[in-house]
Amino acid sequence: MRKVEVVPYDPSWPEQFREEAEAIRQACAGIVSLRLHHIGSTSVPGLAAKPILDLLGEAESLEGIDAAEERLAALGYEARGENGIPGRRFFQKGGDARSHHLHLFRCGDANVLRHLAFRDYLCACPEVVRAYGQLKKRLAERFPADIEKYIAGKQEFVKQTERKALQWIKDR
Repeated sequence: MRKVEVVPYDPSWPEQFREEAEAIRQACAGIVSLRLHHIGSTSVPGLAAKPILDLLGEAESLEGIDAAEERLAALGYEARGENGIPGRRFFQKGGDARSHHLHLFRCGDANVLRHLAFRDYLCACPEVVRAYGQLKKRLAERFPADIEKYIAGKQEFVKQTERKALQWIKDR
């Protein structure tokens, strides 16, 4: 069973991302070239988060990603297919003690913009970061053993913030 734990921001997360991104790029070298981004709550300075690094990758083709699956498995990544988002290849690392999520898309996929806009909007809006962090802490306290309810509890906040973020990006 996965425990829902939200912890204070850890300033080592960006370096952990850089190290993991480099390992992934090296593992996939010669098969698929990936442009990797740090996304999710661990990418936003000051935001409380589940201590799971989210990496977003862009590749020229999904076929290239699929061809690199064995090499990603050698790094500990378990392939989960689209996992609910068409056109995505999702990988997780760490089993029930999850440490990393890897979201891979074809370059230009609208989901890439959505994720990056959300991250950048949060980085620019400290009041939204505070509200989101407080919501996540309340949900983790309320649902410490139910990841599905934790996720559902965040859903409306995330959707509203995504809409604002996409408009914010468009207006810049």
